[in-house]
Amino acid sequence: MWLFAILLIVPLIEIGLFIEIGGLIGLWPTIAIVILTAAAGTLLLRRQGLRALVELQSRLSEGRDPGAVLAHGAMILIAGVLLLTPGFFTDAVGFLLLVPPIRAALIAAAARRMTVVHVHGRRGHAPRAHPGGRTVEGEYEDVTEAEPSPRADPGPPSGWTRRPGDDG
Repeated sequence: MWLFAILLIVPLIEIGLFIEIGGLIGLWPTIAIVILTAAAGTLLLRRQGLRALVELQSRLSEGRDPGAVLAHGAMILIAGVLLLTPGFFTDAVGFLLLVPPIRAALIAAAARRMTVVHVHGRRGHAPRAHPGGRTVEGEYEDVTEAEPSPRADPGPPSGWTRRPGDDG
């Protein structure tokens, strides 16, 4: 129901604003403003989107919660769609969504209305940081035989297996 109302009301607002602003300043200045706001919005969207992507990568590599950055990124994406949509109302809302304090307030308001019902995780399987700064996860199975088979020629060591008596 809300989506239907938005899809009905927003175009009506845009049409009204185009008529009023076009009547005040003329057709070509109105079209120029729409094109300029789309171009400016695209530049701002690119800068903020790249900044959000860098922050997301940083949080993920540090093992921190990326939820807030993902929410900001989603709002930046919505702002981009609104700024590329021709119109004065959608441009105004799009520019507002590019203001970080406004995004933070909207995210906080949405978070107050949400409840986490179920969280599923694997206990005891938290990844450990690798000394080189990377996280390496994996499972293994010990396939070492009790006594090596005298018939099997193991061949040269591959580096992936450890045989009894190997020092490595």
